[in-house]
Amino acid sequence: MANTSQSSLAIISAILGNLAIAISKFTASFFTSSAAMFAEGIHSLVDTGNGILLLVGIRKSQRPPDHEHPFGYGKEIYFWTLVVSILIFALGGGISIYEGLIHLFTPRPLGDPFWNYIVLAIAFAFEFSVLIIALKEFNRFRKPGQSIFQAIKQSKDPSLFTVLFEDAAATVGIVIAFLGVWMGQLFQNLYMDGLASLLIGIILCLVAFFLAVETKSLLIGESADPDMVAKIRDILEKIPYSAGASNILTMHFGPQYILVNVDLRFREGTTADQMIACIDQVERQLLKEFPQVKKVFVEADSLVSV
Repeated sequence: MANTSQSSLAIISAILGNLAIAISKFTASFFTSSAAMFAEGIHSLVDTGNGILLLVGIRKSQRPPDHEHPFGYGKEIYFWTLVVSILIFALGGGISIYEGLIHLFTPRPLGDPFWNYIVLAIAFAFEFSVLIIALKEFNRFRKPGQSIFQAIKQSKDPSLFTVLFEDAAATVGIVIAFLGVWMGQLFQNLYMDGLASLLIGIILCLVAFFLAVETKSLLIGESADPDMVAKIRDILEKIPYSAGASNILTMHFGPQYILVNVDLRFREGTTADQMIACIDQVERQLLKEFPQVKKVFVEADSLVSV
C-alpha cells in the first residue's frame, strides 16, 4: 500500500506540473505560431489526462473482491493503461503529426522565439528531473544485470513503465522542439518547425504502440516471475509428504495479486489425512512467503516413489 501511495503522489505531482507546462507551451505557441510548440502543448496536455486516468486505474484496482468479481479488480489498472496508450496515439501522436503536415505544406513565418526558448528550458528542467525520479523508482524493481527493456517486459505494474515511457518521450520531444525552433531561426527555414512537430508525433505513436503491446499482454494474463515460480517449486519439494509439483500455473490479476494453481504429487504411502495436512501447509506457506500471492489452489496429482 505504501508503494501505491508513493506512486499516486508522484503521478499527482506530474499532473500539476504537466498542466502548468501545457498552458505555458500553448501560450508560447499562440504568440509565435510555432507548430513544434503546439505539438509539445498537446503532448503535455495528453500527459496530464493520462496521469488522471492512471490515478483512476490505481483507485479502481484497489477495490476488494465481490460476488461479481471474486478475484478482485486488480486488472483495472491494465485496462486504464491501455486507454492511456490509445489517447497518446490518437490525441498526442495524431494531432502532432497533423499539425506538422499542415505547417510543412503551408509554412508560416515564426514570431520572436524568445518565449519558446524560455518555456522549453523550464519544461526541460521539469521533465528531465521527473524522468530521473521515474528511472530511480523503476530501478528499485529492476534485478541486477537486467536491462531496462527486460525489466519492462517482466514488469507487472504498468504505472511504473508508463510514467517512464511518458517522461522519456516528453524529454526527447522538448529537445526536438528546441532544435526545430532554433534551426528554423538559424537557417531561416520555415519547414524545420513543422518537421519537429511531425517527429514529436511519430515518437508519441511509437510510445503508444509499445505501451499497448505490453498492456495487452498483462490484460490477457501474464504468469508470475520465473524466479518466483522456481522458488515455489523448491518450497513444494521440501514440504513433508510432498514429492514436488508436476505443474505450477500462475497468473497476475493485478500488480500485487497473483493466483497460484499447483498440481501436487505425493510420496508413495501417503494417507488421505496426510495429503490434507500437506495441502494445508502448502497453502499457508505460499501465502506467507509471497505477500502478492492472494489465492492458492492445490490439486492432488499422483503418488510417486521417491
